[in-house]
Amino acid sequence: MHSKTVSLAAAAVLATLCSLPAWAQMKVGVVTSSTGPTALVGIPQKNTVPLLPKKIGDIDVQYISLDDASDPTASVTAFKKLISEENVDAIIGPSGSPNAMGVIQFVAEAGVPMLAPVGTAAVVLPMTDQKKWVFKTTQNDDIIARALVDHMAKTGIKTVGFIGLNDPYGENWYKVFSGLAAEKGIKIIANERYMRTDSSVTGQSLKLLSARPDAVLIAAPGAASVLPEATLFDQGYKGKFYQTHGAALPDFLKLGGKKVEGTILAASLMLVLPEIPDSNPSKKVASDYIAAYEKLNGSKPATFGANVYDAGLLLEKAVPIAQKAGKPGTKEFRSALRDALEQTKELVGTQGVYNMSAADHSGFDDRGRELITVKNGQWALVK
Repeated sequence: MHSKTVSLAAAAVLATLCSLPAWAQMKVGVVTSSTGPTALVGIPQKNTVPLLPKKIGDIDVQYISLDDASDPTASVTAFKKLISEENVDAIIGPSGSPNAMGVIQFVAEAGVPMLAPVGTAAVVLPMTDQKKWVFKTTQNDDIIARALVDHMAKTGIKTVGFIGLNDPYGENWYKVFSGLAAEKGIKIIANERYMRTDSSVTGQSLKLLSARPDAVLIAAPGAASVLPEATLFDQGYKGKFYQTHGAALPDFLKLGGKKVEGTILAASLMLVLPEIPDSNPSKKVASDYIAAYEKLNGSKPATFGANVYDAGLLLEKAVPIAQKAGKPGTKEFRSALRDALEQTKELVGTQGVYNMSAADHSGFDDRGRELITVKNGQWALVK
């Protein structure tokens, strides 16, 4: 083929491409712990990514999903890659609280909004210049803790033993819980810590047992929430067990079996959806998510997956507003996206209603939790 013919053909292709509508594309990074100790949290999050909106208005959205294997160092590497190599406009993740605390400075420096589906409120509180780039898609600890403390006071609990993870999740839970417990005259008479990777907590549980508290509160997410309760049960502890929303997953029931019967926790309405009245605005959103997840994966999702789904709902509302300030891929767009997320009002999610503000980057109120117990091996509303 003559070079002139090649040039004409190339020019024709170029002309055709130029005449096609130029759809703006937005890149969103997703970092989950789909392997490692936090996998029971990360797997439903990773499996939710295909359900996120692929088009928002006239913007095509591409999701780049990475696994940090539950390692905070790997989370930093993944975030740096997404920011510097992929030029993402937002990041959903990571799954673990320590992982999230370790990446805040990088999203802040890059000016990339982060939607964190993690337990600890420490990612957004106290608010700082760096944390203003972080939005949390789970209930803050105080909303959950207040429900537990109110139940303790109402049922005559006077003394509590606390055992939590030796990381930001456990530390923030102790800080919040101890303050609320003191207000109700409830004494914490034992305070223990353990690691996510620990296979035994015998020493810590013996100390709790010897303190003889009326109840024990366990502050850990995923599989790690079962170990202290099962150990104390085996050692003959007869008091009441309380758990945080970190235990709100099907595997808590599977792994704990009869040993977790009667546990009290405050968590998402997703656990007890059939018992929730149709008038609750989140019931339909949660039902639609569960049905879509089940169709795709052949199993029901843990609430942790819903935290990623809600991140998609938040972006769906904020992106069209941000688009007025600039195109995806630009500093102006990302800054406007952060501002739009902060101004979210009455957005119905799978687990409650979001009302963000400059001071509150979680946005949940009491509509974001139900008081739940384990009854006959299943979740049930506390009546």
